[in-house]
Amino acid sequence: MRAIDYFDKGAELAPDRTAITDGTRGYRYRDVREASWRIARALHGAGLRGEQAAAIYAPNDPLVLFCLLGLMRAGAVWIPVNARNALDANLAYLRYVRTHWLFYHSAYAADVARLKRELPELRQAICLDQPLAGDLSLDEFMALGDAAGVPDSALDWSDPFGSPERRVGIFATGGTTGPAKGMNVTNLGWGTMLEIQYHYWRRDEVTEPVCLSSAPLTHAAGVVALASCTFGATNVILPRFDAGEFLSAIERHRVTHTFLPPTALYALLDHPDLPRHDYSSLRIFLLAGSPVAPERFKRAVEVFGPCLCQSYGQVESPMILTWLPPEVVARAATGDHPERLASCGRASYPVQVSVMADDGRLLGPGEVGEIVARGRLISHSYFELPEETAAIRRFGWHHTGDVGYRDADGFIYIVDRKKDMIVTGGFNVFSAEVEAAILELREVSDCAVIGIPDDTWGEAVTAIVVTATGASIAEAAVIAHCKQRLGGVKAPKSVTFRDALPKTPAGKTDKKALRAPYWAGQSRAVG
Repeated sequence: MRAIDYFDKGAELAPDRTAITDGTRGYRYRDVREASWRIARALHGAGLRGEQAAAIYAPNDPLVLFCLLGLMRAGAVWIPVNARNALDANLAYLRYVRTHWLFYHSAYAADVARLKRELPELRQAICLDQPLAGDLSLDEFMALGDAAGVPDSALDWSDPFGSPERRVGIFATGGTTGPAKGMNVTNLGWGTMLEIQYHYWRRDEVTEPVCLSSAPLTHAAGVVALASCTFGATNVILPRFDAGEFLSAIERHRVTHTFLPPTALYALLDHPDLPRHDYSSLRIFLLAGSPVAPERFKRAVEVFGPCLCQSYGQVESPMILTWLPPEVVARAATGDHPERLASCGRASYPVQVSVMADDGRLLGPGEVGEIVARGRLISHSYFELPEETAAIRRFGWHHTGDVGYRDADGFIYIVDRKKDMIVTGGFNVFSAEVEAAILELREVSDCAVIGIPDDTWGEAVTAIVVTATGASIAEAAVIAHCKQRLGGVKAPKSVTFRDALPKTPAGKTDKKALRAPYWAGQSRAVG
């Protein structure tokens, strides 16, 4: 099927149910579906043909989902843009993927003025919320499409529009080790992703599902929102993540499904309003983006109930490469295989996941190596970067760049990113393991562990710690706890306290920024 067909199937379940709301405006499924047709007709009438790139540059707003569905219906290629990125980085990426169409919000008018000047293949820019600087508003653009009289048959099934290999998106990698690369996502990959999510997230007992989104819709939250549409959910869109507002929104909207990165979960658990709300409506509370500290995972189950779950994936293998379901998490939190709170789950049904040595050998249970995968979920290739694609597809598997192991029951445990491994005194120390130990301390709200240059050790294990509100803890106490849990080699040699950790636009801890002051002037960024 085409990417848009999955939304249509959900819309047919309850056409008069509210599909999208921001708390003040609400739009029924039939209205959203018709808006997507109008946007598609307008794009076709304006000259869209073939796999032309269309970007959306906006904060969280219901109109973002309107545009996304419209360009998918038109057969354009979705270019998600995280407006929190530096403008230069976004400009470089949009130029690289050869952006033809740009939907934007007036809040980013200054940025878009430069994009319009410097994107050589840009054909038209449309402002979502108002006419601006010579650009049509979205309403005006749709009206032109209506007047053009584009027949629906021009936007319906035709080869290669419905082909499994038809490109539907070019999704940017994180760009933490250089300029972001674009990953080609096809009908097959997108459809596989949505079918997995439908399989794992749908709950028969939930007759009126409600999905809460506060992370950027240009990132994983947008995928989660569209996936929830496949089973007819109402999507509640918050403009940004605010822990207090998020907690109250769960109760106010009777939220059944939601998604957050672990760092945002920690902010919820530390918020003073945590005990003041009713969370009994929750059925799926998905954590993804980085490993979850087991003690925090256990605490979250105590607060939010048996709804916590985790998935593992990346742009190259999106969203649910592995799945740790709520029932496994709930049992682990009560002492049944408690080690599984540190797992990201088992391979989802359309993929194989294994662990590989550097020479291509598949490793057995308990052996540490690189996590690899294959199957129809795996994204097709990097956009116009064949050598980069070949580098991550060695030995017939996709290479994630993550280090981990598999237990005898098939549960995958991520130890660290390859690039985050610290070599100290000749020993390999995985920063994620040290971070998990530090996050066991109730006085700690957040932390990051990095290696810094050291004449004796090569790299010294260093922790940057954020204390919980109203709490304090001494450096010696953190180090002593780690020595007891992990031994002297893995324990930090020093601890630095900060009010907050820098985050990437995707909400992950920015370790590159943390390392930079320590490694400035060094000939390389390893010891």
